Amino acid sequence: MTMVDPIADMLTRIRNGIMASYDKVEIPCSKMKINIAKILKTEGYIRNYKIIEDNKQGVMVIYLKYNEDKSPVIKGLKRISKPSCRVYSRCKKMPKVLNGLGINVISTSRGIMTDREARRMGVGGEVICSVW
Repeated sequence: MTMVDPIADMLTRIRNGIMASYDKVEIPCSKMKINIAKILKTEGYIRNYKIIEDNKQGVMVIYLKYNEDKSPVIKGLKRISKPSCRVYSRCKKMPKVLNGLGINVISTSRGIMTDREARRMGVGGEVICSVW
């Protein structure tokens, strides 16, 4: 079985891990996924992530984050731009997630960043996913 959309797979694994109240999830590694994990950590949606080398592509372990009442910090993850239907946005028309309560992860010419950073830097790009 070939995986068509590795980013969607990553988001699904995180979503399933949260629904099952797992402490961590393991995901096959890639540069794009590492950048997304970096953003999730910076924005406070996950506790941490770690890359384990295995002489192939590597495995990324994402440590999920929960509040004191055991409710997950991530309420939702949604893939916006799919391989079959790419979604691009200009800097001025960048969509907001829940009126700015969530974030969009954008792939720009200056790297992967949040919608907030993209607006501040005045760059548009591909809307990869939304997190709230």
